[in-house]
Amino acid sequence: MTGQEYRVERDSMGEVKVPVNALYGAQTQRAVDNFPISDLRFPRTLIRALGIIKGAAAAVNLDLGLMEAEMAAAIERAAKEVAEGKYDNDFVLDIFQTGSGTSTNMNANEVLASLATKYLGGKVHQNDHINMSQSSNDVIPTAIHIGAYLAIHDQLLPALHHLHATLEKKAASVDHVVTTGRTHLMDAMPVRLSQILGGWASQVKHGIERLESSLPRLAELTQGGTAVGTGINAHPEFGRRFAARVAEMTGLPFVTSSNYFEGLSTQDAAVEISGQLNTIAVSLMKISNDLRWMNSGPIAGFGEIVLPALQPGSSIMPGKINPVIPEAVTMVCAQVMGNQVTITIGGQSGNFQLNVMLPVIAYNLIQSIELLGKASRVLADQAIAGFTVNEQHIAELVGRNPIIVTALNPVIGYEKGAKIAKRAYAEGRLLKDVALEETELSAEELDRILDPRGLTEGGIHE
Repeated sequence: MTGQEYRVERDSMGEVKVPVNALYGAQTQRAVDNFPISDLRFPRTLIRALGIIKGAAAAVNLDLGLMEAEMAAAIERAAKEVAEGKYDNDFVLDIFQTGSGTSTNMNANEVLASLATKYLGGKVHQNDHINMSQSSNDVIPTAIHIGAYLAIHDQLLPALHHLHATLEKKAASVDHVVTTGRTHLMDAMPVRLSQILGGWASQVKHGIERLESSLPRLAELTQGGTAVGTGINAHPEFGRRFAARVAEMTGLPFVTSSNYFEGLSTQDAAVEISGQLNTIAVSLMKISNDLRWMNSGPIAGFGEIVLPALQPGSSIMPGKINPVIPEAVTMVCAQVMGNQVTITIGGQSGNFQLNVMLPVIAYNLIQSIELLGKASRVLADQAIAGFTVNEQHIAELVGRNPIIVTALNPVIGYEKGAKIAKRAYAEGRLLKDVALEETELSAEELDRILDPRGLTEGGIHE
């Protein structure tokens, strides 16, 4: 620490030099020195969760008669400030550290001990007081569950509901537009633009439902299991009361885990949530790519819609505008899919009584939740809500689509229909005109059977 003032702190391993103004102490500094691996730090949501945990633990220890009122009040005050983000700069540790997250738990303990000591006017110990009735082994899994639940509740679910509502509103506004359906990227039967957007809205709705169905497992908190699941050094009532306290503090339905051994040794709930996030990412990537195709052109592509022009698209080609929002969203989706792989590998790393990839699971899970939340709002507000439709161009393409001959199959048969479609395509003529020559159907009958909008009825079953 050349050029920096420091103080000397002591722990069970001896003396350590710590920056003079740091709220943390020796164990945090040892982790700073041991893990100079990346610039990745625990996100704000996880630090908030740690503050909630430490404040709730102090309150429960007071209720159980294990801590004096003045001590508990000082810790709760400090924990509230940490939860609110006032001391994030003192949470300095790399996520690539000891797999239990012990270093980060001690980072929280030391910061809170410094603050609580000042508020109490007497010594508050990082282990004996801040960490009372706890261990890193149940604190960090609990922080993952609380942090992820908070992020889903506060950020992701509201964003997905907003995206769903935006899609439904836009779908209603374009219900009159009949466009060319495509399978294998080839012309297929007509569909209404509202049906395309309705399909996207249904994807988002099911993503919300999938995510909500997994939340009860995420609401189970392992706090009270301490080191290996037996509850050593914690009052038998601690876990239940702790969960009730956190539920009161957050307004969310947290409960104590039904089995601490599972809660400590696995991250199955995190893996499950990540799987639901992965599905949502797949949905958003499909929607974004469809938007890119529909917007492609404006001359040589589909040119069905025009996304809002947000910025110049090229440093060399004047006037070029690119679909930047869908592109950004697809990159978010790719990141979430990669995070799913990391979380899956982390989830299977529960060796005997403890999972040993907790920090990287925490980081990737929260990142996925927050990225999807922000991307959903951007996609809704800056792409879907404002795109315009090239109605004349779409109508021309629908009118020239030979595949609508499919509607004649029940009347003239598949073979005759194929002959008409091939001739219409080869001669560049309207299907109706060729059908008039190839069949005995009248113009009125063909208009009725081949009406593009009439061909779009059905497909939704409430």
